[in-house]
Amino acid sequence: MSPRLIAVLLAVGLAVFGLATPAVAAPVQTLTWTGNNSTTEYASAPTGARPGETTIVFENSEATGNTTGMSHTLTFDTSTPGYNHDVSLNILANPFDPANGRHEAVVTLTPGKYRYYCTIPGHTAMAGEFVVSDGTGDTTAPEVTAAVAGDRDPSGSYLGSATVTLSATDAGSGVASVEYQLDGGTWTAYTAPVVVSTVGAHMLHHRATDVAGNTSAEGMAHFTVVDRPGDTTAPAVSASITGSQDAAGNYLDVATARITASDAGSGVASVEYQLDGGAWTSYTAPVAVTAAGMHMLHYRATDVAGNVSPEGMAHFTVVKSDTTAPVVSASLSGTQDAEGHYVGKAVVTVTASDAGSGVASVEYRVDGGAWTAYATPVPVTAAGAHTVEFRASDVAGNTSPAGSVAFTVVAGGDTSAPSVSMQVSGKQDGGWNFVGQTTVTLTAVDEQSGVDFVEYKVDSAAWARYSAPVTVSALGAHTVRARATDVAGNVSAELTGAFTVVAAAPPPDACPDSDTRETVVIGGVDSQVANIDTGRGCTINDVIDENAEYASHDRFVKHVKAVTLELVGNGVLSTGDRNRIVTAAIESGIGGTPAAGPDGKKAGVLVVS
Repeated sequence: MSPRLIAVLLAVGLAVFGLATPAVAAPVQTLTWTGNNSTTEYASAPTGARPGETTIVFENSEATGNTTGMSHTLTFDTSTPGYNHDVSLNILANPFDPANGRHEAVVTLTPGKYRYYCTIPGHTAMAGEFVVSDGTGDTTAPEVTAAVAGDRDPSGSYLGSATVTLSATDAGSGVASVEYQLDGGTWTAYTAPVVVSTVGAHMLHHRATDVAGNTSAEGMAHFTVVDRPGDTTAPAVSASITGSQDAAGNYLDVATARITASDAGSGVASVEYQLDGGAWTSYTAPVAVTAAGMHMLHYRATDVAGNVSPEGMAHFTVVKSDTTAPVVSASLSGTQDAEGHYVGKAVVTVTASDAGSGVASVEYRVDGGAWTAYATPVPVTAAGAHTVEFRASDVAGNTSPAGSVAFTVVAGGDTSAPSVSMQVSGKQDGGWNFVGQTTVTLTAVDEQSGVDFVEYKVDSAAWARYSAPVTVSALGAHTVRARATDVAGNVSAELTGAFTVVAAAPPPDACPDSDTRETVVIGGVDSQVANIDTGRGCTINDVIDENAEYASHDRFVKHVKAVTLELVGNGVLSTGDRNRIVTAAIESGIGGTPAAGPDGKKAGVLVVS
C-alpha cells in the first residue's frame, strides 16, 4: 500500500471518530532564475514545480555572474498557444538597481506548462519552459549521485579539502529538491558543490525529492581530508573602500570595495566577500555598492594549502546625491481621421531623461494592465478608447510620477507589417564558411502604406538604419538581425541570419626547400647579415640563389645588387646590410673569377650605390 493511500485512509478514520486535525497548507515553494552576462540563456532556471502559491525569485546581479551591469527581464508568456496564461509576471533586474538585481514576486501556479523569456531587445534567445505537475501517476523516486573531487595523496586522502558535487534526475514529475547531510548534521538544501576542508574522516549522505513527493533512498559518500604538507599559514587579506565622500564621510551614490590578498607559502587560491549578510561570493573585480544606507562587508582568503584567513570587516554608508526623479513624456503617431481618432493603429513613443544619475529603466502599461519594460515604440491596434501610462526610474532609485496619454483607435488603415528578406553572399569554403568577408543585402516590401525604413544589427551592436549592403569582415560566428517599418508604423518580425567568417588561406610557400642558415652566406663567405624571411617563405639566401648558373662572376654580382636593392626598397634590408651582402658576393667568386687588383688580390666593393 502506497504512503499516499495510507495517509488518505488515516485521515478518513480520524474524521469518523471526530479526531481529524485541521489541514496543514503545503509549504510555499520557491523557484529561482538567475542571470549573468549571457544574452542567449539564463544562468539558471527551474524545470519543474508543484501547483499552488509560489515565490518567484529573479536575481541578475554581480553575485550571479553579471559583471557588465546588463539588464534582463523575467517575463511569463501569456499569448503563445500551448502554455498556461494565468500568471502575468514581468520583472526587470539590473545589478545596480535599488534591489541590487534581486527581486521577488508571489504567484499561484496551476498544472500545465509555462513559457518564460527576456523582453530586452537582442536578448530574445533567453527563453525556456517549466512543467507544473500535481504528481499524479508519478511513484518513482529521483536518482541522485555524488562525485568527490580534489587533490589526493598516495593513500587516497584529499589534501586540504574535498569538493562534493551532487546530481539528480527524475523522468516523471521532475526534481523538486536535493539535500545533503554532512557527518550526521542537519539536512541542508543543496545549491552548489560542498567544500569540506576540516581534517579527518567524513560521511556525506544525500537524497532528492521530486515534484510528486517521492524521495530517493539516501546515498552516501565517504572520504578523508588531511593537511597539505608544508604551508600552515593563512593568507593576509585587506580591503579598501573608495569613492566620493561628503563632509560626514558618507559615500555619494557609490562606494567601491577593493580586496587584496597575499600568501608567501602555497599562494592565494581564492578570495571571497559577503555584503550585508548575503551569500559568500567569489571576488574577481572591485565591488560597486550603490544601494543607499549602511553596509557591512566581510571578506576572507584561502590559500592553495587550504588555510583560510580570519574574516576581515569594513563598514560604510552610501547616500544619494541625486534625489530628483527622471523627466518622462510620451508622444502619439499614426494616421488620424477628421475627429482625431487613429485609423488602424496608434504608436506610443516614450522618452525619458535624467540630469543626475541617469535613466535606469522605463516602463509602460496599456489600459491598466501589467507594467512592462519599454524598449521600442508601442503599437496599439485594438479598436476603442485607450489609456497608456508610463514612468521612469533613475540609477539613484528615484521614480517619476506616472504620466498618461489617452486616444481612440478606429478600424481601417494599414495594419499589416512589411515583409523583409536577407541575402548573405561571398566566397565560401567547403564548410560553407565565408572566406575573408561576407556581404549582407536586405530587401523590404509593403503593399499598403509602403516601406518607411529598414534596420539591422550585427551581433550585439545597436540597431542601425540600412542604406546599402553591409560588409562583415571580423573573423568568427555572427548573427545579423533585420526588421522593417512601414509608413503606417507597422514593424515586421525580426529576421535572423547566422554565418561564420574565416580567414583566407595563406599563399603557397614559394620556397618549400628554403635555405634556413642563420646568416647570409655566399660561396662560403659569411656576410654576418641575418638570413631572414623576405615573404612567401623565401629567405635572403633563397633570393640570391648562389647555386644557379651565371654567365660570369660579374653577372652574379649584378644579380645580387639588383635583388638586395629591391629588398632595401621593401624595408627588408638596411643599406649597410646590403653593402655587406654585396661585398660577400664579390668575394665569393661565384660565376667566374673576378679580376685581380694591382696587389694581386681579388677586387672588392665596400659601398654600393
